[in-house]
Amino acid sequence: MGIAPVASAMLFPAAQRVKRSSGAFFNPVLQNSLEDVVLLYEFLLAELDIDKGQRISIKDEELASLRKAAEFDTICNEIIPKSITEIRRLSSRLSSYPRVLKKEDFERTVLTMVYTAYRAAQSQGHQKDTWAESFVNLYRALKHDLMFPHKKQPS
Repeated sequence: MGIAPVASAMLFPAAQRVKRSSGAFFNPVLQNSLEDVVLLYEFLLAELDIDKGQRISIKDEELASLRKAAEFDTICNEIIPKSITEIRRLSSRLSSYPRVLKKEDFERTVLTMVYTAYRAAQSQGHQKDTWAESFVNLYRALKHDLMFPHKKQPS
């Protein structure tokens, strides 16, 4: 049980900070139910705004006012990596990750992929190639996780 936070911290160190106000770990998760999954999909479809400081926000005011939107904001702006160096580091760690990802790590990797796709679309030349390569590496890591041998039960 003590190993899981360390492994997760290796993938998303910002998620393991201690919240100053409560002393509790700061580790938000969006998807706790099927309704949450649908809501995350709505957030992504509603169009996101990514400003020059790379802050991500939901453009739709009604969706942005939901409690889950605040968690989405925290994950996107405080937890997922934004620099190409951090994203490459995450891809490297994922490529050698020894077990199935926890749902919050899978979720954060998907959101990192969304951000990476946005950056690839906004870039040109060598930078576009770098962002696109990072996107593909994250995709491969998620595909590997979905096909992890432990998920297959012998029949």
